[in-house]
Amino acid sequence: MPDWLIAIVLGLIEGLTEFIPVSSTGHLLLVGHFLGFHSPGNTFQVLIQLGAILAITSVYFGRLWGLLTTLPTNPGSRRFVIGILLAFLPAVFVGVLAHDFIKTVLYESPTLVCTTLIVGGFILLGLDRMKFEPRHTDVADYPLKTAFIIGLFQCLALVPGVSRSGATIAGALLLKCDKRSAAEFSFFLAMPTMAGAFAYDLYKNIDQLSTKDMGMIGLGFVAALISGVFVVKTVLNFITRHGFAPFAYWRIAVGVVGLALLYIPR
Repeated sequence: MPDWLIAIVLGLIEGLTEFIPVSSTGHLLLVGHFLGFHSPGNTFQVLIQLGAILAITSVYFGRLWGLLTTLPTNPGSRRFVIGILLAFLPAVFVGVLAHDFIKTVLYESPTLVCTTLIVGGFILLGLDRMKFEPRHTDVADYPLKTAFIIGLFQCLALVPGVSRSGATIAGALLLKCDKRSAAEFSFFLAMPTMAGAFAYDLYKNIDQLSTKDMGMIGLGFVAALISGVFVVKTVLNFITRHGFAPFAYWRIAVGVVGLALLYIPR
């Protein structure tokens, strides 16, 4: 498969998986591994997230603009923005400290990715079957403590295969948030988290990127933007109707198939 087509395929995968709890990074690393694709410092997988960032920003532009314009006068808007920032901070701290280890060690282990996909799938399946009365159903009303603890859960997603959205949703469910608002909070938290990861990774690796690399990233970016818009517009209704079990089964299936391809002699 030519490199340009691989870039498009990986971009589509990024957009389709970034906002659901299946681990976009895990999927990108596994597909890239089996297609023989490798980017300098595994930067491609991080930088095409810009397409997914723009996807969610475009879909949520009205709400974001409303938050921005009411920030000086509305205490609820200020509290919500502060909550997102509090949830964002733990991943910044841990991500900067562990950046090189994550990119050079964890990202290079497809076995780890498959294992975390499977384990995370069973955890998500268990959480989806839990019966409890949610205390929080609106992301705008999440207490600041709840937002911060969700941010601590997000740090687990620095391990590829865990899933950023999966970790934050799991944390929110354990804190008695309902499924729809848990997914929506993950959407909002994705914006600063992914933008920060994009900026830091570009800063760390820009000297390693060639013109060809930038072209590949551009193709992946466009594909991620298109597929990401589709997912953001549809996934909340899907979760409301079906919960998280379909994503859990998908994770387990991908992890098992991945391990089989890695270790069963062909």
